[in-house]
Amino acid sequence: MSIISPPRVDDSPVLDASLVRPERRRPRVERLWRGPDSDPAWVRPALLLLLSLTAALYLWDLGASGWANSYYSAAVQAGTKSWKAFFFGSTDASNFVTVDKTPASLWVMELSARVFGVNAWSVLVPQALEGVAAVGILFATVKRWFSPVAALIAGAVFALTPVAALMFRFNNPDALLVLLLVAGAYTMTRALEDGRVRWIVATGVFVGFGFLAKELQAFLVLPAFGIVYLFAGPPQLARRIGHVVLLGLTTLAAGGWWVAVVDLWPASSRPYIGGSQNNSFWNVLFGYNGFGRLTGQESGSVGGAPQGAAGRWGPTGLTRMFNSAFGGQISWLLPAALVLLVAGLAFTANRARTDRTRAALALWGGWLVLTGLAFSLGKGIIHEYYSVALAPAIGAIVGIGVTTFWARRDNRFVRALLGFVIAITAIWAYVLLHRTPTWFPMLRTTLLLCGLGVALVVAISSTIRGRVGVVLAIAAVALGLAAPAAYTLSTVAQPHAGALPTAGPASAARGPGRNGFRLGGNRGFAGARGAPPGGLGAALPGGFNPAPGLGGPAFGGTPPGGGTGAAGGRGGAGGLLNGSDPSAQITALFEKSTGFRWTAAAIGANNAAGYQLASGQPIMAIGGFNGTDPTPTLAQFEQYVRAGEIHYFIAAGGGPGGGGPGGGGAGGASTSSAITQWVEQNFTAQTVGGTTIYDLSPGTVG
Repeated sequence: MSIISPPRVDDSPVLDASLVRPERRRPRVERLWRGPDSDPAWVRPALLLLLSLTAALYLWDLGASGWANSYYSAAVQAGTKSWKAFFFGSTDASNFVTVDKTPASLWVMELSARVFGVNAWSVLVPQALEGVAAVGILFATVKRWFSPVAALIAGAVFALTPVAALMFRFNNPDALLVLLLVAGAYTMTRALEDGRVRWIVATGVFVGFGFLAKELQAFLVLPAFGIVYLFAGPPQLARRIGHVVLLGLTTLAAGGWWVAVVDLWPASSRPYIGGSQNNSFWNVLFGYNGFGRLTGQESGSVGGAPQGAAGRWGPTGLTRMFNSAFGGQISWLLPAALVLLVAGLAFTANRARTDRTRAALALWGGWLVLTGLAFSLGKGIIHEYYSVALAPAIGAIVGIGVTTFWARRDNRFVRALLGFVIAITAIWAYVLLHRTPTWFPMLRTTLLLCGLGVALVVAISSTIRGRVGVVLAIAAVALGLAAPAAYTLSTVAQPHAGALPTAGPASAARGPGRNGFRLGGNRGFAGARGAPPGGLGAALPGGFNPAPGLGGPAFGGTPPGGGTGAAGGRGGAGGLLNGSDPSAQITALFEKSTGFRWTAAAIGANNAAGYQLASGQPIMAIGGFNGTDPTPTLAQFEQYVRAGEIHYFIAAGGGPGGGGPGGGGAGGASTSSAITQWVEQNFTAQTVGGTTIYDLSPGTVG
């Protein structure tokens, strides 16, 4: 062969195929715990350890919370007895009224309860497993484009966010919502890789089913998904536009089929749509649970914001996620995430259109910013636990940002940036921990000093290599996770119940008027600091005041009928936000009631829930969740009574529409009050186990 002639591509010797030893591929069972062949040996064991610890964290002593949110637990019980109740999300098996949300989260719990029976574990374990799955999917999403270390940091940040540990141990719809949205981010990441239609469709399906978990909140991530794909998707622009249109149509189909069925179903043969003022899901979607959350004008709510007000649910503004109500729930690493997001986007600004680092930061950053702005600026109902929707985005941005910049730590500007991120994380942890000054006071000072020390070393070092670099990296990550991990462990150590749980130690100072309901001790508005913001009590029908010690009978006072407080001692009537706690006597009485469509009727779904869970009998929730839905009318209620369909009426617990002085108000609350007054005027009261009831069976009219 001439020395100037090009070599042949097949110059290598040809071997008999039978003599070629193929590259060893790990057996399938081994791959389960060792991972793909391309991964370092430590990656899969590290992931399994992360998931195992997350499972232990979320499952530990889970049954201590009992029914948790009894409102949803009662609906789960109903769904195990009636497939119609299952489909619509009814609060009782006789299908009087639905919960005020779409029912997908109930479906998961109801399937579990149909298999394992209705109990605290069958209701709560699905949420914990959803949390473990969400952490695993977040890991897989980040690892596709970044290092396993980035994925592990993302998963750990997510799992150790206090509000995440709270909600994945609770039975509100947020657990399923977050899982579905994380799955949607995974499929959108796959779509950004190859532009295949199947990933676009899958993303729409996940977000659409997220709508069936918690309605319009699921759609907050859609603009970020669509815009990122339009800019960074691999196909040509025309195809990208078509794919985004397909994403929207798929989302509407995946979430809209249930809405269409409900809308077309004859109203006379389905339950009343809870949360609506006209028995229409559209009224709930665009009012009480929709745009009203942003404007504060929420028909059927417990009190919206007057024109020009900042909001009755605490101060609004860009700093809301950092305030005393939300800060300890979600914001531990939020400053770091925002700094890394801005720096990362600036760092990648001049890269190719399809650059993955920029696309990933834009995807998760869009999720974080859009959802955070909706929570921060909304004037309507908002609770601290909503912020769990920010946790996956914070975890992903921190994991991606930290590892991306750490790989470029030879640059002094990058080292200064990393030092700044470590420092602000330590300082902000100190601020948040200082809000609970009597809880573990040494922790905040230790973390501050150590964090500032590590930040200084990282910022001023001329080089960070070898073992020193490994030690500094581990120290920085550990210090960043220590404070939220401590809050998370405190959260897990306490049972939670009621409608408004919060994470963190019991001594944590909450936002005014909102706190976690914890079993044991005061089981009403435990630890709340003063009245709700904006005079919420005055805005409620009849002047209902949910603050303890301020005469609010549903929480702090004594309910009519001689009960001992809100879900407190036996016989206590429920209220607007927490379930009733029936005595053994009233439970036994209801268990013996047969031949009635509803064993009893009570004002408000939470009031009804405790009696239903204890007795296993359907309890009519007059007025739905708030007691303000205009159902049933007085005429309808009288007809039910004359037909012998309701056995007992439980005296109101003082919530909206309750009986007694000042009870009443506009809309459904006045309907509830009218029913209460009619019962009091025509039937004889009796007290059973500390609860006042009225026997409505035929022949008992006074």
